Amino acid sequence: MPELPEVEIVKRALEPAMVGRRVKRLVFNRADLRFPLPQGLPAALQGQRIECLLRRGKYILGFAENGAGFVLHLGMSGAVRIEPPGSISLHEKHDHVEFYMDEGLRVVLNDPRRFGFLDAVGREDCQDYPALAAMGPEPLGNDFNAEILAVTIKGRKTPIKSALLDQRIVAGLGNIYVCEALYRAAIDPRRKAGDLNAKECTALCMSIRSVLRDAIEAGGSSLKDYKHTDGQLGYFQHHFAVYDRVGQGCGACECDIVETGGVQRIVQAGRSTFFCPEKQG
Repeated sequence: MPELPEVEIVKRALEPAMVGRRVKRLVFNRADLRFPLPQGLPAALQGQRIECLLRRGKYILGFAENGAGFVLHLGMSGAVRIEPPGSISLHEKHDHVEFYMDEGLRVVLNDPRRFGFLDAVGREDCQDYPALAAMGPEPLGNDFNAEILAVTIKGRKTPIKSALLDQRIVAGLGNIYVCEALYRAAIDPRRKAGDLNAKECTALCMSIRSVLRDAIEAGGSSLKDYKHTDGQLGYFQHHFAVYDRVGQGCGACECDIVETGGVQRIVQAGRSTFFCPEKQG
């Protein structure tokens, strides 16, 4: 599933394609994705200029000049494709949603597994939208710091790895970047969240920020389905220290993989966790 860096990259690519342009038509090629598509949205957006696009966690929000808007989640396999003016429309299989913008530009949501969704949300009521209302602070924003993290996880007995995947604690993190951030902070993913001290919370916040920024700069992580709006792949998967590297060296500590076995994999709350037993043990 695309995590914060991948969604941020898609949002940035969509801005010049949508912001300041009018929606000529919005076409649904089926009735539903994960949820029913909002049948009133095409009429609400037709002829309207898109004023802004925002990212909140793993969601992209867009708002038009009349206050109408949409929220987009890419799910497991969703991808956005931008077809420039004058290009040949590909009309690929699984093209489920099509924004026809002015000047002949087309923005397409392709989702083979249909775990993503598009919904209508107004500018004035987006804060109350169910998926967003209880979401924690943005990890790259000013509202996320060591003090806030410490207060949020205080007393929690759940492992810190699982706690960071809780979108109510911090928005947008997923399995890949939580594993990598815990590695950079030298924190055992099995530690109880509430046991982290102030120094460790500071290191973890810094690591979360650094791994997200590095991933965005590298174009995100392309493992199975994720690709850019122009079809290109991200490169951060080539910089993983621990994620999906079982038995290999992490490359940043002095551990002997003959003795330690290299990067280890365990399962926490049904999710794979990758860590270095030497650096994080």
